[in-house]
Amino acid sequence: RELRMYGVNAIDAVFRRRPQDIRKVWLASARVARFKPLLAWCARQRIGYRVVEDADLQKLAASSHHEGVVADVARAAPPGFDAWLRALPDGPACALWLDGVGNPHNLGAILRSCAHFGVAGVLVPQGGPALSGAAARVAEGGAEHVPLVPMTDDDAPMAALQAAGFELVATVVDGGDDVFATPLPARTVLVMGAEGQGMDRALAARCSRGVSIPGTGAVESLNVAAATAV
Repeated sequence: RELRMYGVNAIDAVFRRRPQDIRKVWLASARVARFKPLLAWCARQRIGYRVVEDADLQKLAASSHHEGVVADVARAAPPGFDAWLRALPDGPACALWLDGVGNPHNLGAILRSCAHFGVAGVLVPQGGPALSGAAARVAEGGAEHVPLVPMTDDDAPMAALQAAGFELVATVVDGGDDVFATPLPARTVLVMGAEGQGMDRALAARCSRGVSIPGTGAVESLNVAAATAV
């Protein structure tokens, strides 16, 4: 029920959007001035915080990339798929469907890009990737702005998306339309495949169209996070 988060922008985003979910904070002395409002809030709310050494932060985060601050945070309840879909405003919208993407650094980079470009949500299969401390740090605060929306493992989510006017667009290594020359529908779900084996062929076949990112051919494809940003 709690997530150990680290990184300046990740912790700052949680404090700005849902400070009531912060449970405990550890930070380096060099970060005290930067997080003065957070520490003042913790003091008022009787939330524990400690100034510790770098070695302690590395142990707490299980990472050397803690950026001088670590916090235990209550996990935000994921939105239900149906509620998320109903809450979307009419008009243009873009969502992502992640098929097998599990690497936390890729997930974090994807969430960062989605937050920057205004993606409405990241749809994940049942048992799919959950937010981790590493993913939240790489997302640089983006994880607080883009919901991870779990789906059931049946045909219902795809049917509901299509009924709401969305087209599913498969992103494929080759054989798809040039993504730079192909007008996309106003309501689009971009389906991104797994890091190693790519997208499930059956899922790709059920999408209304496929797009590819043209390149030199010197490498087979882009990393899924880089492809998402493109």
